[in-house]
Amino acid sequence: MTAALTFPPELLLAAQGIRVAFFDVDGVLTDGGLYLSDQGETIKRFNILDGLGLKLLQRAGITPAVITGRDSKPLRGRLEALGIAHVHYGTEDKRPAAEKTLNELGLDWSQAAAIGDDWPDLAVLRRCAFAGAPANAHTEVKAVARYVTRAAGGHGAAREFCDLLVVASGRYAQLLESYQ
Repeated sequence: MTAALTFPPELLLAAQGIRVAFFDVDGVLTDGGLYLSDQGETIKRFNILDGLGLKLLQRAGITPAVITGRDSKPLRGRLEALGIAHVHYGTEDKRPAAEKTLNELGLDWSQAAAIGDDWPDLAVLRRCAFAGAPANAHTEVKAVARYVTRAAGGHGAAREFCDLLVVASGRYAQLLESYQ
C-alpha cells in the first residue's frame, strides 16, 4: 500500500535523525484556551489525532517529551495515558528542562525537534535541529520554525508534526500497514 501523505524532500531531509521531539502543551496539544469551571478549575481540550500521533512517534523510535508552563491533574492523566515518560510541568524556562531530557537520553540538540507556539518556546526551538509551529503560533515563533503546520494548535497540529517526523524516520509506511 502506498501512503497518501507526502512532504517535500528537503523538509524530510532536514527532519532525518531526530530521536527526541519536544512539545509545548497550551497552544500545541491544546487550542490554548483556558476553560474555567464555576469552581475555578481549568479544563483543557485535547485532540485525539494528536494523541495517536504521539504514540506513533514512540513506535517509530522517537521519544516525545513535554515541557509545559502549567500543571494540572487532567494534563498529568492525559500524558500518562499516552505513555509519555519525559515531562516537565510548571516550567517557564524551558531550555534547562530540554537539556535535562537530552542528557537523560544521551542525546544532543542535533537529534532534537520541537514544536511550540509562543515566546517561552523560542529558546528550545532555536537550539533544535528541527523546529515546528502550529498555524496559529505567534509570528516570532513562525519565523524560526522550519515547518509551520496547516492545522492550528489543539486541532491536529501536533499530529501533523508527528507525521512529518515519522515519515522522515522511514517508518511511516510500515506503521500505516499495521493498521490495514
